Amino acid sequence: MARKALAKQLAAFLRKKRGELTFKQFSRKTGISDSTLHRLELGEQNITLNTLEQICDRLKCSMAEIFGE
Repeated sequence: MARKALAKQLAAFLRKKRGELTFKQFSRKTGISDSTLHRLELGEQNITLNTLEQICDRLKCSMAEIFGE
């Protein structure tokens, strides 16, 4: 149950951060493949801590910004 809620929070955060960028453009910004980003935005793919850390580094955000406190 908590896993689904976290996936939804991540998906919403990624959609907001991507804004008007294409998946390909956002992929370059995050260093994650566009297909993976698409699946993450749909909540259809689990994310590793390494990938989550990479997103935070590239987008200059914290995990608390994605998931709340």
